[in-house]
Order: sequence, then C-alpha cells, then structure tokens
Amino acid sequence: MLGLKKIDIYIIRKFLGTYFYAILLLTVIIIIFDISEKIDDFIEKDAPLKAIIFDYYLNFIPYFVNMFSSLFTFIAVVYFTSRMASNTEIVAILNAGISFWRFLVPYLISGVFLTVLSFTLMNYVIPYTNRDLRAFEKQYIKNPFKSNEMNIHMQLEPGTYVYLENFNSTAKIGYRFSLEKFDSTGLKMKLKAEMITWDSIQNRWKMTNYMIRRIKPQGESIYKGKATDTVMAFTPADFMVDIENAKTMTYNQLNNFIAQEEMRGSTLTGQFNLEKYKRLTFPFANLVLTFIGVALSSRKVRGGIGMHLGLGIGIAFTFILLLQISSVFAIFGNLPAWIALWIPNIIYSIVAIILLRMAPK
Repeated sequence: MLGLKKIDIYIIRKFLGTYFYAILLLTVIIIIFDISEKIDDFIEKDAPLKAIIFDYYLNFIPYFVNMFSSLFTFIAVVYFTSRMASNTEIVAILNAGISFWRFLVPYLISGVFLTVLSFTLMNYVIPYTNRDLRAFEKQYIKNPFKSNEMNIHMQLEPGTYVYLENFNSTAKIGYRFSLEKFDSTGLKMKLKAEMITWDSIQNRWKMTNYMIRRIKPQGESIYKGKATDTVMAFTPADFMVDIENAKTMTYNQLNNFIAQEEMRGSTLTGQFNLEKYKRLTFPFANLVLTFIGVALSSRKVRGGIGMHLGLGIGIAFTFILLLQISSVFAIFGNLPAWIALWIPNIIYSIVAIILLRMAPK
C-alpha cells in the first residue's frame, strides 16, 4: 500500500510540475512578445510602469493560464507519460501487480484538481482581474467602446416598453423615443420625444419636443412641451451592451444579468448564454484530455515522445476546432448553447473510453 502511495505522489508531482512549468514558460514568452507589440501604445499614452505591471500583466496571467489550460494539461500528460513508457516505468508498475485502472487514479486526482482550478478561475477570479485589465486597455490601448444602435426595443419591467429609433453611445443621445405602459385593460400611458439626452452630472434624461398621453377611465389627457428633465428607469449603459462585459461578471452576476436581458428582450442573450455555458464545459475538457493523453502515451512505441506529442496535439486541436464550430451553431443556429458546448466533451469522452479500453493493461 505504501508503494502505491509513493507512485501516486510521483505521478501527481510529475503531472502538475510539467503542467505549471510549461504554462509558466509560455506565459513569459507571450508577455515578452506582448510588450514588444504594445510598447508604442504604452509610450504614446504615458502608461505608468506600476500600472503596466500590476493592472495589466498581473491580471493578464490568470486569463492566459486558463485559456490554454486544457491544451497544456494534455501536453503535460502526453510528455511525462511518454517518458515513463519509454523508460519502461509503466511496464514495471503494471508487472508489480498494480492494475491499469488503479494506475489511472493519480491522473484522475490531478485532472480533477485542474478542472476545479479552471472552473474557479473562470467564474470567480478572472472576472475580477478582467475589470482592471479592461480598464487599463480602455485607457492606454484600445479606443472606448462605441455604439450606434438602431431600432432598439426594450422591456424595462412587465408592461413597460421602450423604443428608440437610434442611440449614439458617444454623445449619449437617442432619437425618436417612446415609452409605453400597459396594464390588464390595455395602454395606460405613452410618452414620445424627438430626442433624449443623458445628463451625466444630474443623472437625468433631458427630453426635447415631447408629448405625454395618459388614458384614464374618465378620458384621455395629452400634454406637450419643448424640453424637460426627468428620471427614468434606464441609463445609457442599458443601450450599450457589450458582450465583453460578460467577462467581468462572476457566474452568479452573469446569471442575473442574463435573466434581466431576457426580460428586456435583448438580442444578445444567446452570446451571454454561450459565455455562461463555456464556464461550465471548458474546465471539464481538462479531465477528458487527461485520459485521452494517458491512453495515447502509455504504450511504448517507435518514435517515442515525438510520435505521442504529434498525435496528441493533433487530437487536441481537433477538439478545440469542434468546440469553435459548436459555438458558431449556438450563436447563429437553433442549437441551444448548453447542448452545443457539451457536444465536444461528450464525443471526446467516448473517444477517451475507447482509447483507455485499447490501452495496454
């Protein structure tokens, strides 16, 4: 039993050690290339060194580590397992009376650890680091998000609807505005304005050339005016929905935001749902690719590590390609996002089971 524990620790240490070493090495290389690419922006916009290090690159690392998590999980498994197979260590372990399925236990432990790590990063760490990262990019790298939306329809709450023919996010001005309120008997109030302008100091809307029509049991009343200030239950941010904002929300915040956007009738809920289910399915890929990697590289073959790495990377990239294709179907097709994003994991889980059954025992 002691021998089994030593083998478990040995494999877990090799697995996680190779994974974190590869990720760290590639992170350093990517940061060097990124600095060379963005150095002109940093100099042109006088970005302070402290902000570059702590607001940008320190917050960039968790995002980058998670983005390549499943690929490097796979590469780490294939690399060190191939070396074990080449050195006849796996044969020795199996000849010692340890079953192949027991041999997989430390891989399972490590795969679960990396899956939980990826899930935690995606849902509860990266949203916070992305806030500082995006704030830095807006100030020193990218131009602010701009929108010039046309024909906006929105439900503020049950029975209350807003329409804007055009909204300019830069000037925060909307044209041909209307607001309608309904109850069980029908239309109760309609507000129309040629133009609405956001006052960021007073946090109010200024309406120009407006008309208010109220319908009561005793009759209708209509009031017209040239200009007035008013408070309404929406702000310019409600007309400037950016899909990138999803990356700054925790899982619970994203769920609440999706429910709000669905109530308002937003056309972007499909993309936000895609981001939500990516956070559930993407971490699971670590576990799937772990077992595919073990099954592929546990056999000693002519060509050794190079053969295993070449075949393994090919399989990993087909997995990523299938994930991208299924994402496109979720956005532009009628396939629900949760089904589209689970398809690659399900298919490659079956592949993993088949390969494990064929692996040398």
